[in-house]
Amino acid sequence: MSVSGRHILVTGAARGLGAVVARHLAEAGANLTLADILEDEGRAVAADLGADFQRVDLRDPASVETLGNGLKAPLHGLFNNGAIATGIGGIGFEDVDIATWDRVMEVNVRGTWLMTRAAAPALRASGSGRIVNVASDTALWGAPNLLSYVASKGAIISMTRSLARELGPDGIGVTAIAPGILTTESTEYVPKPRHDLYELGRAVPGPQPPEDVAGTIQFLLSEAALTLTGQVLPVNRGFTFT
Repeated sequence: MSVSGRHILVTGAARGLGAVVARHLAEAGANLTLADILEDEGRAVAADLGADFQRVDLRDPASVETLGNGLKAPLHGLFNNGAIATGIGGIGFEDVDIATWDRVMEVNVRGTWLMTRAAAPALRASGSGRIVNVASDTALWGAPNLLSYVASKGAIISMTRSLARELGPDGIGVTAIAPGILTTESTEYVPKPRHDLYELGRAVPGPQPPEDVAGTIQFLLSEAALTLTGQVLPVNRGFTFT
């Protein structure tokens, strides 16, 4: 599961899961390019880890294309972590406004596709490219009152399977992780009853910090993970099973 010397791009790297995974990969010897729309925070993380940083707006195709054109090849891994999760839940499907729905789909779904497309040439150049997409176990159990997010993460799961078949002939493996609620900045707004549901419902009860899934992501970005291409791993301490 070594990633030592592998060039890996991490999106959504300014904070939360992205920042934790970036630190874990750096400590494992990976060479990192970090990307986020939060430029000041992202540059601070990159400076701390000795990594490159590029600002990217996943809603803007030109911004994503510019990042892709500037990538140093070869690229061995892409962690598609950039997404919107904050402030979009807690309402029924009939009350979701169209602007919010479109924004979530633009970032979470279209942004993941655009980033994969932009990074594909550099990934092909490595001969052992790996892509890890971030889905969510909400798409596995059908969390209520969170429809735009659940739908976007369900699309990520389907996209992962299709991309695995398209990119497989190039030696590129594509997988997805489906965590539950992680204890990060983006989940501070989640009501306590939903946190309790997860903490009490996990096979291993309790909260789940982002550090808990970093090792799995490292493995999926390694050369050893190719046989798992197309799979979705519910890294949620047994809240859901597949």
